[in-house]
Amino acid sequence: MEILSSYNLIIEVSVIIILSFLFNSIAKKTNIPAVLMLIVLGVGLQFGLKYVNSDAIDFFPILEILGIVGLIMIVLEAALELELKREKLMPILKSFVVALSGLFLSAWVAALILYQFIPDMNMHSAWLYATPLSILSSAIIIPSVNDLKSHKKEFHIYESTFSDIIGIMMFYFLAGKLNPAEDTGFVGFTSNLLLTIVISLVASYAIILIFQNIKSQVKLFLLIAVLLLLYAVGKKMHLSSLIIILIFGLVIANMKLFFKGKLLSKLLDYKKAHHIYHELHTITAETAFVVRTFFFVIFGLTIAITSIFNINVAIISSLIIVSIYAIRAVLMLIFVGKDMLPQLFIAPRGLITVLLFYAIPEGAKVEGFDSGILLFVIIATSLIMTFAMIYDKRRANAAINKANINKVGTTKWVAPTIKEE
Repeated sequence: MEILSSYNLIIEVSVIIILSFLFNSIAKKTNIPAVLMLIVLGVGLQFGLKYVNSDAIDFFPILEILGIVGLIMIVLEAALELELKREKLMPILKSFVVALSGLFLSAWVAALILYQFIPDMNMHSAWLYATPLSILSSAIIIPSVNDLKSHKKEFHIYESTFSDIIGIMMFYFLAGKLNPAEDTGFVGFTSNLLLTIVISLVASYAIILIFQNIKSQVKLFLLIAVLLLLYAVGKKMHLSSLIIILIFGLVIANMKLFFKGKLLSKLLDYKKAHHIYHELHTITAETAFVVRTFFFVIFGLTIAITSIFNINVAIISSLIIVSIYAIRAVLMLIFVGKDMLPQLFIAPRGLITVLLFYAIPEGAKVEGFDSGILLFVIIATSLIMTFAMIYDKRRANAAINKANINKVGTTKWVAPTIKEE
């Protein structure tokens, strides 16, 4: 049977997208991340392919491309929802500090665990393996926190986006240390970051001003193509390309903040530019949904599910998971306070973790590292988030019911009046 024939491929792709839509609906009702269901679907397809004796397919190139495009779309989708206002300065700074501290401390402890328990693991390789395991997954978090209170939802959007960007920068900074020709040190890294920010701002202004004057109805995918091009060229120039996407999203979502004075009155046609923003928001969400769907299904197709039942994998993964939530508990207590539920347990790993794991340089790879650790941590942190979200929803419903009962109970009884004849 030809699995990848033209019509079969159309059927398979269509069915996967339909199932993903259903998974999203189930996720909203049950708080089980749709990502987990997509991975399970991929594992099921993996066994199905083995059952029909299909030829082995190399999914890695597809997985890598989907991961990069998915990452861009998810960060852009998050940036388009972020409002930069004076009253939001503290929440942004707070989430940045939590993301930065959580990433560094989690990576440090995870690196120590990997160094101690995995043979032939040196400290530099341990940091490279630990960094992907320490990055929050905005691909899982952003679609999952819609029902939380607005300030908690914003915190998670900011935190997961910062975690993605800082984690990727940290990973490639560590990877560059393996190649002296590419290692620019801290000063070079800082200069690279500042240059990326300047290029991002210039490119963002230019794109908005040019695209507002394009009269063609078919321009949104052109805009996405330009952003993908900037990201890829930035990577070739060793820039922190994800910052380009983030800043563009922030600029177009907050045009009145970035375009002031003559820029706003003479150069920017706010009505046209806002229309582009509105349509871009829609198409970005749709594209992110499709790309995320196929990324996690293909990831499920490529993983060795039996590896998570290895006792060494379970021990190492459990230690890393305990360290993640212990560090997070301390940070939440310091920066958020006692009202830290369910934020404490919303720390899943996902798309970035997988993508960076496959990007570890050959010179840093260690044969003793079992990829089951990756899968174990992703599944466990997603399940922990699921149970926390379900508990929080039940707690909120119980509080509402109690308030309604108390309201009824405190209503004063008024004796009926008797009408005199």
